[in-house]
Amino acid sequence: MSISLPLRLHVAGRSVSAPTRSASGTTKASGPAEKKARNLRHLVFPVLAVGAVFQAIMQTVMVPLLPSMPGFTGAGTTAVSWLVTSTLLVGAVMTPIFGRLADMIGKKRMLLIAFSLMTLGSLICALTSDIGLLILARGLQGAGAAVLPIGMAILREVLPREHVERSIAMLSSTLGIGTAVGIPFAAAIVQFADWHLLFWITAAIGAGVALAAWIVIPESDTRTGGRFDAVGAAGLSAALVCLLVPITQGSTWGWTSPAVLLSFAASVLLFVLWGVQQLRNRNPLVDLRVSARRSVLAPHLSALLVGFAFYGNTLITTQLLQAPSAHGAGYDLTILQAAACQLAASFAMMIFAIVASRITERFGPKITIMTGAVFLLAGYSVHAVPGKPLVYCTLPVLLLGAVPLSQNAAANGVNVLLRTVGSTVCSAVVASVLAAHTLGGGLGIGTAGFVIAYLVCAGCAVVVFVSGFALPSKQALRPVEN
Repeated sequence: MSISLPLRLHVAGRSVSAPTRSASGTTKASGPAEKKARNLRHLVFPVLAVGAVFQAIMQTVMVPLLPSMPGFTGAGTTAVSWLVTSTLLVGAVMTPIFGRLADMIGKKRMLLIAFSLMTLGSLICALTSDIGLLILARGLQGAGAAVLPIGMAILREVLPREHVERSIAMLSSTLGIGTAVGIPFAAAIVQFADWHLLFWITAAIGAGVALAAWIVIPESDTRTGGRFDAVGAAGLSAALVCLLVPITQGSTWGWTSPAVLLSFAASVLLFVLWGVQQLRNRNPLVDLRVSARRSVLAPHLSALLVGFAFYGNTLITTQLLQAPSAHGAGYDLTILQAAACQLAASFAMMIFAIVASRITERFGPKITIMTGAVFLLAGYSVHAVPGKPLVYCTLPVLLLGAVPLSQNAAANGVNVLLRTVGSTVCSAVVASVLAAHTLGGGLGIGTAGFVIAYLVCAGCAVVVFVSGFALPSKQALRPVEN
């Protein structure tokens, strides 16, 4: 428990307030800057929500463009696939790193860096058709994955305690909103205008969000300081690259190819070495001792499973809607029509985020997770998933009472990282299942392929429900300040 030690200084015959320092060594600003921050506090959530939607749009905006990008760039299909893979890899690597730096040197500073990198990436995409530069730019946009965990940490620090859980649940739901909006937005641009216009628009949005964040978001009250664990960051980055590259490229390289098998083996070895290094480090990138607590580990594992189950709906349904119906199981919709069908998920996300926060307030996040898993299972069973936000937006709430305030951004960063890994694994599994049931001559995908893909995601929802019993109950959750 931190104890604030206010100090009054006498300067030129008048008494002024000095910055307060807590017993844990963290500093808190005071004076005119603090008063201005209080006046703008009601705008913090809207700015963070728009930023989170923008980040989710940037993650999905390339999906409807992929079939056309070989013609736009003159590059092969494998090279074009890295326009999505690079964003995924950089996002997975940078999320825990940015989360740790946010706790150390300031959440606002790292949030602005993330927005700036996303905007720079959009500018490069708007100005070039060179595949190498486009892959680099998409990698820069991957840094935006850190926006969500940093934003959650800011909300915990800025808002009154009674508003924190609901606001974080709503902020988390913007992932689904951005995904649902991003695909039809990109599809409409590609269908009616030059594809570069898409990135001119996102660059303008990024610049606007960054400016709003600079004006509205207050400086961090809590900073841990310390030395950044560069060795740990490099080790985690290498381990994640060795894990995610073969997952995303396995269907192309072959799952039993030497490249895939060696990459997986290297990933296991690097994770082991990284874990040993983290446990011995006085200033680790990820506090594994805290992460090993049941109250922290259970939400992290749930994030991995939910990332899989959640992503499956968008991935499978989009392909099903666009697939030909003459020989396969599709509906013959255009890119724009299929994207518009996903808007229902966006509205459901907004509605169920509110429902989820109310259930969490009354019964605790454990009940919300398990209820959401039931809806998720039912949704996949009837090929409609309106209930998935109950699960997705509640996971960060479980971390509120499980980690110290000084480690909140880093803990949420790990949680988002595991969601990303779950989504990546889902992508690889779905691609393999559908490829195995592609009809001869490329006529379409058989009904069995989509049925199996949906059942795999439904099975994952069952695991989420069962794992919910390991989550802490409402009575077991107690706010942790330090």
